[in-house]
Amino acid sequence: MDTTIQVSKELVNNLNKRKLNSRESYENVIWDLLEDTMELSEETKRDIEKAREEYKKGEVVSFEEVKRKMISKRNV
Repeated sequence: MDTTIQVSKELVNNLNKRKLNSRESYENVIWDLLEDTMELSEETKRDIEKAREEYKKGEVVSFEEVKRKMISKRNV
């Protein structure tokens, strides 16, 4: 069920500044703000822990290395 809420002009101005583009709805802006305060899912927590372990083991690739590989593939 949709509903209407009343907000101050100051809040509307603040929400407008947070829009990614002029056509984005206030609802999307508010959901994005709420998402920042929501608990991470268990799957996301596991993925983060896995990434930390890989980093500790040195199982990482630098951005520069990825960039070099992509450029060399493009030039083939």
